[in-house]
Amino acid sequence: MPKYFDVHSHLNSSAYQKDFDEVVKRLKETETYTMVVGTDFKSSKEAVDLADKYEEIYACIGIHPIDNPSQSFEREKFEKLVKHPKTVAIGECGMDFFHADKNADYERQKKLFLDQVKFALKYDKPLMIHARNAYEELIELLKSITWTRRVQVRGNVHFFAGDWAVAQKLFALGFTVSFTGVITFVRDYDEVIKSAPLNMIMSETDSPYVTPTPYRGKRNEPSYVSEVVKKIAEIREENDKIVGDTLVSNALSMIG
Repeated sequence: MPKYFDVHSHLNSSAYQKDFDEVVKRLKETETYTMVVGTDFKSSKEAVDLADKYEEIYACIGIHPIDNPSQSFEREKFEKLVKHPKTVAIGECGMDFFHADKNADYERQKKLFLDQVKFALKYDKPLMIHARNAYEELIELLKSITWTRRVQVRGNVHFFAGDWAVAQKLFALGFTVSFTGVITFVRDYDEVIKSAPLNMIMSETDSPYVTPTPYRGKRNEPSYVSEVVKKIAEIREENDKIVGDTLVSNALSMIG
């Protein structure tokens, strides 16, 4: 059992080229596991390669909704990656109407997302969802899939930035939400963290981005997820170890 689990990182980013070995060393020293997430085919393959090499790393494969708008989900390519035993989720996929105009881009994003949902259902994998200014749209799509296909779509909504009403809708659909280092320096999400069932939330870094306090100003990395866990326990006024152990169990349950 790891001590901490960062369910969303980008160790396949060029930000780690110069000191990757040191970053992995700190991962091991802190007893942290992480899920390295793909945003296109190239980064997804890199995630699988890292998972194959390191015990502490798992892979999530998929296409980000807006990082490369010209890229479609080529199922045949991803079928080679999904068969690896440490490929545990599909994504990050979803919708983003903060960086893209909804009227102009909705149908493209919808198709890209649904292609990955179908793929996740075929291989019985959870989704790693990216949502920005698009929670209601995604919730409606997830509801429609459940109703029309009579299947239970499952997964996690990463870097959750919604309110308690949105969180409740996601929990009702069986989705968890994960929090980043942002919670260590803003109070916007305290209500959700306090109110949510502990088994429905998880910890992440989204590294190399949004570095938590006390490492603000530095590049983020998965070993810093401990600060996110401590903050969740503090906000909930619960024991650090109980919270940490539960968040690890939640992550392990997600990846099967």
